[in-house]
Amino acid sequence: MIIGLDVGGTHTDVVLLGTEGLIKEVKVTTDPSNLFNSVLSGLEKITEGIEPENIHRIVLSTTLTTNAIVQKKFPEVGMIVSGGPGLDPELFRSNRHYYPVSGSIDHRGREIEPVDSKEIKKIAKRFKKEKIRLVGVVCKFSVRNPDHELKIYEILKDSFEKIFLGHRISGNLNFPRRIATTFLNAAVYPIHKEFYEAVQKSLEKKGLVLPIRILKADGGNMNFNSSIDFPGQTILSGPAASVMGSVAFSSEDEDTLIMDIGGTTTDMSILINRVPLLDPIGISLGSYKTLIRSLDTLSIGVGGDSAVKIKNGKLQVGPQRLGPALAFGGPVPTPTDALFVLKEMNNGDREKSVNGLRELAKELRLSVEDTASMIFEFTCRKILSEAEKMINRINAKPVYTVHELQEGYKVTPKKILVLGGPAPCFARYFEKISDYKARAVPKWTVANAIGAALARTTCEVIFFADTQRKIAIAPAENFLINIKENFDSSDAVKNAFDLLRQKALQRGSDSDHLEMEVLENMQFNMVRGFYTAGKNIRVKVQVKPGLINGYDDIIVNLTRRS
Repeated sequence: MIIGLDVGGTHTDVVLLGTEGLIKEVKVTTDPSNLFNSVLSGLEKITEGIEPENIHRIVLSTTLTTNAIVQKKFPEVGMIVSGGPGLDPELFRSNRHYYPVSGSIDHRGREIEPVDSKEIKKIAKRFKKEKIRLVGVVCKFSVRNPDHELKIYEILKDSFEKIFLGHRISGNLNFPRRIATTFLNAAVYPIHKEFYEAVQKSLEKKGLVLPIRILKADGGNMNFNSSIDFPGQTILSGPAASVMGSVAFSSEDEDTLIMDIGGTTTDMSILINRVPLLDPIGISLGSYKTLIRSLDTLSIGVGGDSAVKIKNGKLQVGPQRLGPALAFGGPVPTPTDALFVLKEMNNGDREKSVNGLRELAKELRLSVEDTASMIFEFTCRKILSEAEKMINRINAKPVYTVHELQEGYKVTPKKILVLGGPAPCFARYFEKISDYKARAVPKWTVANAIGAALARTTCEVIFFADTQRKIAIAPAENFLINIKENFDSSDAVKNAFDLLRQKALQRGSDSDHLEMEVLENMQFNMVRGFYTAGKNIRVKVQVKPGLINGYDDIIVNLTRRS
């Protein structure tokens, strides 16, 4: 059996899956001030009466790290950044305790200026005086030669709780984004570690001593133990869960628009022939532009519990959520209340919804029922309008899926899959007011948790080789070997696949079902005078994102029982 857990802005959903389909589902209220309790409460309830030895896999999706960044609720972090010739690292300042330092390595990994150990020790003293426990170290070309980052680490390692090195966080060459990515990993480390330890202790009390996985922004998952060194990978795992919860139910031969309508937000994405779109560079969160791989999603402040009001004579829905719907004891009218008035929902107090919409109806000079229709149509049209903007934005640049660049491709979805509590109501109305064919996914109320449960373990490796210098390196994997002059791209791919297999197994992949592929394979001749002096090779490989092997029976049974 498999447990999947997804923390949403309104509810935390937990499911227990077996080959027969959905065995058990639990929904607990998410407490934004105590997300740990929300997660642990859900796990307690889903495992009640279940023999621990029957559970073989647990996958969590959490908003903890995302919320910490958005709300800027993280500790002070010390950053040491070495740039060398070119743009001043000060231009990419990530936070207050940020120190550009001397020392540099060029684009081929050759040392230009050594590390100044006295300078580093002086900065370390300042950090300690400020009671900083977490440090990030980024050198501009550390992905070609991590020597300077490692030397700085040796100077700092006994003085701080955790040190994050840029070359381990990402193997990509984008210096500004690597700085932001390293900073965010350090910043969210304490809250992620606390979450990790709380979950482990809770499961141990239940007798569940087994590897736990956590969903990443790219729709794959990683071993919970590994996530301690890469906590930034869990940012935006919520929208990824909704995508993975839709994959098996989307069309195999056309584009599909995914709408996950929660209480607070609506998360949107596109599938091309069941394959998610990818943001090829990395997550942008507020002012932070990162190298964290992510599915291409959009989140808007419109959901079932969005506050509805009249402003300057015009209807307004969201972006604030002030509580649940009036029908469930909330303080203000919401689109969910409109559904109660229209008798599309009946599991709450309809009379409270009717009374709550009366004041709005007076202002609009409409009946309560017409006001409810107006609110729901306004909400649906707003969501569809934002979806069209997202499609136009995607089509304005090259389209990437998690597998490849779709050269010249234009996204043209004709179908919508809807997730979330009110999914059937929204699906019917989307069809009514648009040209889309729309339907709710099976088990739409807990589809995100199902998506998290069934997601495959993923990772990538970036591998460089320089035949003139006779070295091959994958700094993020702590790998460096000497090579011969006849080393070529096929040798690089073989080495990269070997490293990828090792990394994937460490992160929890199934060794019998490991689908690996090449994302990039580039080879350039280096010319000196009139002669080729060597080759510069870059290879990027990944484990294909997707659903775990053997999920077919689960999906078939979910579809039959929905």
